[in-house]
Amino acid sequence: MELSNTELNGSTQSWINGQDKDPVLKVESVPVFDASIIIQNVVACATLNQKFDLNAIVRGNPLVDYNPKTFPGLVFRLKRPRTAILIFRTGKLVCTGAKSEKEASKAINRVLKELKTNGIIIPGKPEIKIVNIVASANLLGKIELEDVAYALKKTMYEPEQFPGLIYRMDYPKVVILIFATGKLVCTGAKKEAEIYEAVENLRQQLQKNDLIYY
Repeated sequence: MELSNTELNGSTQSWINGQDKDPVLKVESVPVFDASIIIQNVVACATLNQKFDLNAIVRGNPLVDYNPKTFPGLVFRLKRPRTAILIFRTGKLVCTGAKSEKEASKAINRVLKELKTNGIIIPGKPEIKIVNIVASANLLGKIELEDVAYALKKTMYEPEQFPGLIYRMDYPKVVILIFATGKLVCTGAKKEAEIYEAVENLRQQLQKNDLIYY
């Protein structure tokens, strides 16, 4: 897995029967661990089988930003939930800033309702997919990063360039930034449950190899 800016920043679709109900994501139950895990950003994509006239959307809604000279998409900002949805001519939407899978799904559905209210015809329902979840955590212990670099596979540690160690976990398939203070940043997950599983897997590995001190 390549570590990109999108990963650092920023499921199968389960439909509800009935034409007037919004599509929702099936969210797996999340285990509870004492690691101060906080979901910082959920990035979701939605695809509609149609093209959008972005200029028509701008004319009908004051909540949008559109400057095609600097960015090809339109930015639709919501206050509740506090998110930004990028809308492209191709019919693709990207939601950023959500704090949960449900919140991302809710934001996309709300924007589509706003578009319909302003006269944009949307005959189909979106196919919503979570593409990245970023979370922070704190293992509440000191970590010897140089020892971790030797003990765990798929790590990269260059303290002259970056103070954290980059660990690419195979299962779940995520990237974790590990800091000597015990703080973590986990990115690349597609489900919230994967974040909790990854943090617990890492903690067990660190404790097993005497790499963390409380």
